[in-house]
Amino acid sequence: MTTHRLINRRMAIAEMGKAGLAIVVFGSAACSDGDAGATTTSPGTIPSSTAGPGTTATTTTTTPGSATTGAPTTTAASASSFQRVNLDFVSAYVLYRGGEAALVDTGVGGSAAAIEAALGEAGLAWDSIGHVILTHKHPDHAGSVDEVMDQATGATLYAGEADIPQIASATAPQAVGDGDSVFGLEIIDSPGHTAGHICVLDAIAGILVTGDALSGTGGGVAPPDASFSEDMTVAMETVLKLGGFNYEIALFGHGEPLLEGASAAVAALTAG
Repeated sequence: MTTHRLINRRMAIAEMGKAGLAIVVFGSAACSDGDAGATTTSPGTIPSSTAGPGTTATTTTTTPGSATTGAPTTTAASASSFQRVNLDFVSAYVLYRGGEAALVDTGVGGSAAAIEAALGEAGLAWDSIGHVILTHKHPDHAGSVDEVMDQATGATLYAGEADIPQIASATAPQAVGDGDSVFGLEIIDSPGHTAGHICVLDAIAGILVTGDALSGTGGGVAPPDASFSEDMTVAMETVLKLGGFNYEIALFGHGEPLLEGASAAVAALTAG
């Protein structure tokens, strides 16, 4: 397993250029502080027609709690791809290259088996995970952290500093924020939904993993759900901030991924 480290942004760009990055996506629905939610989305399909410029897409159908069938979507420029697994509540992501992986969020409690199945679909195993990044403290995103860390014994755990005291984990997370990089991925402070919320940007592939700083809705993008956000004034400042980055694809904690024109769509939320 590669030694885990934080590297500066210049080193991150160099590291990301060495190899493609792929993404496995886990299910979606509404956010809450609990392990279950009132709103769920039906198993769905990511059609090839929604792929953005420079992207070769394949249709991938999902079944609740099971691995995605079909080949992953691949971006030609970066050899990046993602598969989706629907857990009927929340999304988590495995980002991998060169046999090593980073897991972004762990889903609700009891999600380890679905994560393991998705790793298998990507030709990986628990010992491939060197990095576990929690976007925030809510148990629909951090609920399986102990299960995951028990299996991914070589992994380092990361989270935003302000959320760390409220994350129930036997493993102490390492604090990360603006200017930090994990596994060649840029960490972006994105408070409002929670005080310590972070997003993860793959600048080379043009993919933003949003956690709950943004939501997918109707094939587009929306601000976070005010019902579950701590400070909507700060949350909207974060939306403005995220609209200033450049990415084509947004992968949300809740809602369908936006596969084309994502940063422009986010910027439009606060325009005028």
